[in-house]
Amino acid sequence: MAPSPWVRTCVDSLAAAGAVKPGLRALDLACGGGRHALYLASLGYSVHAVDKNTPETEWPANVKFECMDLEQPDWPLTGQKYDLIVVTNYLHRPHFENLLANLKSEHAVLVYETFMDGNAKFGSPRSPDFLLQPGELLSRLSGLTILRFEQGLRGTTSPAMIQRAMGITGTWSEIQSGTITLTQRD
Repeated sequence: MAPSPWVRTCVDSLAAAGAVKPGLRALDLACGGGRHALYLASLGYSVHAVDKNTPETEWPANVKFECMDLEQPDWPLTGQKYDLIVVTNYLHRPHFENLLANLKSEHAVLVYETFMDGNAKFGSPRSPDFLLQPGELLSRLSGLTILRFEQGLRGTTSPAMIQRAMGITGTWSEIQSGTITLTQRD
């Protein structure tokens, strides 16, 4: 259950900039088996892991798992604030703005990676409901300062069409100056 290379790269860049400190609050949204929650916990984050299914995972003391339906009409995380939110392989457009509202107002980070249009030729998901359109993630994150962005064919691990981004709330600072790499996969 190794973390996604994208998540590791993004979080490692935060650690290298001194922006990872024990006790910061992280959310692993739609956590599945918990690979990212466990990784973040190993770095000292206080992690809130949520998913609709309860994984058979032994959680360390700094991870709180909650079984919840993230696609109910009312957003179940209203009022929660996080320093870091990680989302991989999950998309539910109706609550996207609600998720962004869960970021703390200054220097909170969102790391997002999911599938995009064209993925059907590689496997699931195939439904347009679960596939971002080209550039859609950048558009949805327009209120954040984008530190990293990629879209297109992911050739490593299993081939897939993906979009992934790392964005931060608030103003640009010297902490972020060494981490920006805007790229587009072809």
